[in-house]
Amino acid sequence: MAVLTFGAANIDITPEPGLLLAGFAARTLPSTGIHDRISARALVVNDTAIVVADVIGLHEDMAQRIRARCLLPAANVIVCATHTHGAPVSMQDRLGAGADPHFLQMLEDGCVLAIDTALANAQPGTMSFGNGGDPDIARNRRHADGPLDRSLPVLRLRDTAGALVAMVVSYACHPTVLGADNLQVTADFPHYLRQRIEATSPGAVAIYLNGCTGDVNIGHSAQASWTTSANATRTFDNARRIGERIADAALAATETALPQTAHAADRLVELALERREGDLDAARTAWQAEFVSADPTRKILLEHWIAWASRFRTTPPGTWRGRVACLVWGGVPILALPGEIFAESALSIRDAGMGEGGFVLSYAEGTPGYIPPRSEYASGGYEVAEAHRFIGMPGSFVPGSAELLVEAAKTLVAMPNLQAASQN
Repeated sequence: MAVLTFGAANIDITPEPGLLLAGFAARTLPSTGIHDRISARALVVNDTAIVVADVIGLHEDMAQRIRARCLLPAANVIVCATHTHGAPVSMQDRLGAGADPHFLQMLEDGCVLAIDTALANAQPGTMSFGNGGDPDIARNRRHADGPLDRSLPVLRLRDTAGALVAMVVSYACHPTVLGADNLQVTADFPHYLRQRIEATSPGAVAIYLNGCTGDVNIGHSAQASWTTSANATRTFDNARRIGERIADAALAATETALPQTAHAADRLVELALERREGDLDAARTAWQAEFVSADPTRKILLEHWIAWASRFRTTPPGTWRGRVACLVWGGVPILALPGEIFAESALSIRDAGMGEGGFVLSYAEGTPGYIPPRSEYASGGYEVAEAHRFIGMPGSFVPGSAELLVEAAKTLVAMPNLQAASQN
């Protein structure tokens, strides 16, 4: 009988205050303090691993370097982000200017160290899976009755004495409880979620993996973040309430013992970009004219759009290549998709036969912005029509891009060797 070995690690990647925080165009001041430490957390199972960093996203080039530099085979590793909007700019030339090269190196080195430390900590043990009840936190921010992936998958890994070594929880919700007025470094609600779990099992490492949250948060619109005005619901107290509520639901999940297996597979997908703005010189001229009499909030957006048009005026939109990766641990699939994926896409993957018996993640292997399903293009809005300008992509993803990623994910889950692994 195969023997499962696993290890976990938690590496601090918190910089000193003073760096620009990523995620809100309205926030132009640097961080003033540290509310909670941010980290890179890794879990190694046999010769496979996943590492997640408390940042808004990782550039695909950095994700590739992390996988290449760590001690495990690059194809067996998934690199992802929690997508907190309370950490420094983490991608060169994306999501606003101001990426600090020292922090970027700290982030990359921290992820590599987390994987290698988890590998060094590897020990025999057992793995179990369960689903927590819906904590009823997530809301579709684009449509009042829009889809939600309410799954709360939970993996527990215990040593041979039965002590909890690591617990992995996934829930699909933007970590944007804190708004643009926050200037403190924070992991947002995942901090409190992990803190709650670790308090119940001292010495264990809690890992939060974000689901498909492109259109999902706690209920506010994307436009609600275009101001630095305080909001009574976007506070650390509410982040604590939300994080602990999700953690309590996860802790109540039942445990079903899993086979002692681990497998990995991936697919590269080429996605086309388009530029619906037309001629960028003309668009820039129009935005510059509008800027003169625009209100302060609108001026913030226009500044980003004008800079974007200037940067890409001679660059065709082209294509973007993304990695869809899958780990199967004890028969439980962990599917990781790049970008900001909508709930509809996650549900499509689950409806193909996976159900709630696995993880469907986003913000993995690169964060090039929103990749909406076809059904959302008619509704337009920030995520469909505007976000790429702030994110720093040369164009927006063409309709059908999300469906290509979904099909790649379904193909991975259906691969004969992974299916065989799930049945062992």
